[in-house]
Amino acid sequence: MNPQRSIIGKIPRHSLPTMYDLPSENPEDPGLPDDFHPLQAFLLLLTFQPPNWNPNLVFSQLDHNIYYDVRHPLWYKRPDWFGVVGVPRLYQGRDLRLSYVFWQEQVSPLIVVELLSPGTEEEDLGQTTSQPGKPPTKWEVYERILRVPYYVIYSRYTEELQIFRLANNRYRMAPLTEGRLLIPEIELSLGLWQGDYLGRNQRWLRWMTVEGDLIPAATDEATQRVIEQRVETAEQRAETAEQELERLRSLLQEKGIDPDI
Repeated sequence: MNPQRSIIGKIPRHSLPTMYDLPSENPEDPGLPDDFHPLQAFLLLLTFQPPNWNPNLVFSQLDHNIYYDVRHPLWYKRPDWFGVVGVPRLYQGRDLRLSYVFWQEQVSPLIVVELLSPGTEEEDLGQTTSQPGKPPTKWEVYERILRVPYYVIYSRYTEELQIFRLANNRYRMAPLTEGRLLIPEIELSLGLWQGDYLGRNQRWLRWMTVEGDLIPAATDEATQRVIEQRVETAEQRAETAEQELERLRSLLQEKGIDPDI
């Protein structure tokens, strides 16, 4: 049994902060290191189209906070990209998500992708350990708390793709078929593709059919509009993040929860 679910079940639903209460950005974060990260993540988002799932029950996002511990409601991880199936595309069927709050959704991501950069490599690869009283590492959250079935790590510097699958509650290197990860739950595969995307010809991580055919992405022009909208939204969030954080702290204190624990 998932220990998170047992904890959630003991706390009245109305007393828990939801995505409306939790800030979606942290003004102290340094930001993305280069333009590869958002471009690659957008390509994954645009091509994540499981044929055996209703599109209205598929949610994926990039650079988006996942709040995972109801006992520490301000702790979160922000994958470069993640995909979930079995939850409404819109929050409660009507709204865009500001954050992904696990204790509210109660569905873990099916897959998480981290794109290596020099500053995050050790944590992404599970080579760091958490400190007492501090948030757990990414690896620990994905493997032991959220229990994400597939954890993917890609380095554009070495073009090395590492894929881990959850087996017996631990991540193990996943077997590949012709260099691709086959995911029967969504009838898709994930692998590397050499090609031109938004004027950049290089190796991209890309969703494909089980047979290895590319899932079509939106046009370059449409993708560029989405990127511009994402940048504008991020700037707006950065302006209001401190106010949201203080509002959340006050809300938790009113409910008798110490936000600094």
